[in-house]
Amino acid sequence: MATFTERMPPVLLLWLAVCLTGIWAVDKGNFKTCDQSAFCKRQRALKPGESPYRALLETLELTNTRLTLQLINDNNKVRLLLELYRLQGNITRVKINELKPLKPRYEVPDVLIREPPTEPLSFLSQDENGVVLSLGSESQRVIVSAQPFRLDIMEGRDVLMSLNSRGLLAFEHLRMRKDTQADPEAEKKEEADPASQAETAKEEEEKVEDGMWEETFKSHTDSKPNGPSAVSLDFSLPGVEHVYGIPEHADTLRLKTTDNGDPYRLYNLDVFQYELYNPMALYGAIPVMLAHNSQRTTGIFWLNAAETWVDISSNTAGKTVFGKMLDYVQGSSETPQTDVRWISESGIIDVFIMLGPTPKDVFSQYASLTGTQSFPPLASLGYHQCRWNYNDQEDVQMVDAGFDEHDIPYDFIWLDIEHTDGKRYFTWDPHKFATPKEMLKGLMDKKRKMVAIVDPHIKVDGNYKIHNEIRSRGFYIKNKDGGDYEGWCWPGSAGYPDFTRADMRAWWASMFAYDQYEGSMENLYTWNDMNEPSVFNGPEVTMHKDAVHGAWEHRDLHNIYGFYVQMATAEGQIQRSGGTERPFVLTRAAFAGSQRYGAVWTGDNAAEWDHLKISIPMCLSLGLVGISFCGADVGGFFKSPSSELLVRWYQTGAYQPFFRAHAHLDTPRREPWLFGPENTALIREAVRQRYTLLPYWYQQFYLAYRTGQPVMRPLWVDYPQEPATFALDDEFLIGRDLLVHPVTEEGARGVTAYLPGKEEVWFDVHTFQKHNGAQNLYIPVTMSSIPVFQRGGSIIPRKLRVRRSSSCMEHDPYTLYVALNPQRTAEGELYIDDGHTFNYEKKEFIHRRLSFASNILSSVNIAPDAQFTTRSWIERIIILGTSKPSKVMLKTVDGQESQVEFEFDASMSMLTLRKPGMNAGADWTVTLQ
Repeated sequence: MATFTERMPPVLLLWLAVCLTGIWAVDKGNFKTCDQSAFCKRQRALKPGESPYRALLETLELTNTRLTLQLINDNNKVRLLLELYRLQGNITRVKINELKPLKPRYEVPDVLIREPPTEPLSFLSQDENGVVLSLGSESQRVIVSAQPFRLDIMEGRDVLMSLNSRGLLAFEHLRMRKDTQADPEAEKKEEADPASQAETAKEEEEKVEDGMWEETFKSHTDSKPNGPSAVSLDFSLPGVEHVYGIPEHADTLRLKTTDNGDPYRLYNLDVFQYELYNPMALYGAIPVMLAHNSQRTTGIFWLNAAETWVDISSNTAGKTVFGKMLDYVQGSSETPQTDVRWISESGIIDVFIMLGPTPKDVFSQYASLTGTQSFPPLASLGYHQCRWNYNDQEDVQMVDAGFDEHDIPYDFIWLDIEHTDGKRYFTWDPHKFATPKEMLKGLMDKKRKMVAIVDPHIKVDGNYKIHNEIRSRGFYIKNKDGGDYEGWCWPGSAGYPDFTRADMRAWWASMFAYDQYEGSMENLYTWNDMNEPSVFNGPEVTMHKDAVHGAWEHRDLHNIYGFYVQMATAEGQIQRSGGTERPFVLTRAAFAGSQRYGAVWTGDNAAEWDHLKISIPMCLSLGLVGISFCGADVGGFFKSPSSELLVRWYQTGAYQPFFRAHAHLDTPRREPWLFGPENTALIREAVRQRYTLLPYWYQQFYLAYRTGQPVMRPLWVDYPQEPATFALDDEFLIGRDLLVHPVTEEGARGVTAYLPGKEEVWFDVHTFQKHNGAQNLYIPVTMSSIPVFQRGGSIIPRKLRVRRSSSCMEHDPYTLYVALNPQRTAEGELYIDDGHTFNYEKKEFIHRRLSFASNILSSVNIAPDAQFTTRSWIERIIILGTSKPSKVMLKTVDGQESQVEFEFDASMSMLTLRKPGMNAGADWTVTLQ
């Protein structure tokens, strides 16, 4: 470390000192508030109800697929162009740009999976005040009001959503700076164009405010060569009290109002040990919000990759239950309403309004725009063991052996930055990891895998092949003066590849080829960290906004940088196998569409109970906006957990989609067997529960990939008319059939779980006890308790023979858990493929519907055009909530009938069928007589 630290600038030494010592807390002073962000402060100062924008109805044009209309700002006479589209699947798209911008404004590419297909729009009526358009179905229409400009989307008599109803539309037009040498060509044009002269005169009257043309934060100056360019629009949601989404924030699932503090900020930042329950920006920025009440769910997707702030206000915020009752008694007719305002630093307004009406419709609508969660390799749904850092190959071997010795399964072991040769990614430390292929081969022999970190900051070093190639090809991001942008990160001085360039991404992908990435093998996968991007000596620990990506400034596209890093890395993994193997890439920074490329985790958390609790709403929020493959560092990254906290975190993590333990360099080792035999046994049990449920997890990820439905989801998604579920974020569903209420309180003796559904019953998966829905259930807990319930009416497949990794269980038999509803029916699915290739796209899979009705359990093929064979069979069937049969008959596909052994537990109404023995991919029926 000595030679490295000798030439580090003081800022990096200070940053490292904070990271590597006991000072574990975010320095909020390193990050801007709205008041310190000039465009946010300017926009927030606008008063509602004073909109200068008017629609020029005489400019309206309607083709079959879109409406265009000019808007004018009556204060400065600048014209905007509004485009309105009706899209397939009950989505409305609204775009607003300058009619004649001084230069093009950034429009986000690559996030939409295609140009969204449109559906016809038609006129219903028009007068001097506005226009009414039909949105297909007779009852849905858009009302465009002229003065002030406003859009209302209606269904029948109900207003679903209004745009600019509070008059907070703002569009800072690009302009020439008055105190610089004017462009002579532009001057000539202005002299010839009287309208332009009038606009210029108006512009000159506009006052220049601080921060419009230059802005300083701490020691950093942002040169702002294009001047002010912010855009803003408000949305009103009548009847709505609950809004969700816009991750990533360490906050509750239900978003709070922001009237008395900062707006929620979306700006990808490297924030170590973030504070909880506040709207500060974190590593990801997904500009999607969902609004829900018991009648309808809607969504807003604000497609803008610049720094964005979101203000939320509500007319019911702050009212006590007593206050609401008083309103009711007094007959107060005020409808609840939530108002949301989006403010972005640059770009255009491009917003997709997803009209539901159900939560599942909104997920499908968003998936139709940005794609679904990539279908991960089955092994990546197992357990991951990580720390910064496993010291050397011997250490890796010892940890691997420790799992076998203590009979704890795992699939992936991870290497952080210290595995490289001096923080040069795509390399190995020549002393500590001298023979990486030997290490990988040792893991492969046990059917295990490894992940190594590859970050997007590249050490500036003339002897480093990757750096030399990027520099010679001109692939680095440039600084404002045209040179290669350099900042400080883990390697010291580093360049930052311009991942917004398709040719750069293609080159990066090619570096994952086995003959390029020396020491790599097919069981080595990738982790993209620090891809916000993190720049230790940059403003807010990130890149200067006036850095240059070709024609664009970094400010225009900051939030999409990490999306592109993960995209290029995933593509590299696919290419290295000739397009056959599914990738696994974990990213820290994310944007809309990141779900297509892999998994996301919640970053540098801490070993504290509140950080364990917050992992639930953080992952729920990501799931609502398409990113299902989410997890938090089990045990907490910073600090050292007590054994109780560590056990509870394993028990929680085992029921979250991405299940990885990780720890800081400076923390004591915490492999699962280092806390005494009792705790080892508790952790083993939690991890084994995860492995028994892998068939169900895998099936849920297949459904997420096919439909866009989240895997880990809030209860209201499946119980949308049950207000008791709307703000719950200490429990969740996995798919629709498993409800989990982890124990997240220190010293807990019991938890209270809400079981939803007035007509539902729920079965405790450990005791098989039956409970009615629509009740708060108190559950006494001990250290071994993980409260999990299976919904009556469901069938869940498990594999009970847990082995050292998921691949070792591939051919093992299934146990089916059939939980009957009060009507004595149940249904579920069974999905099987090879677990790691793209052959499922070629219809190489088994997908079966399992159903129980009229005392007959059957397995039916729901993908008759698919072909796949499995060696797995059904070794046990457990039916909950049934009565004792006199005999049980099995009928297989060839017509053969045989009697099945069974046991019946009358106290639990539980029937166990032993070794029925049919193949998991075959048709069969089991009849209870």
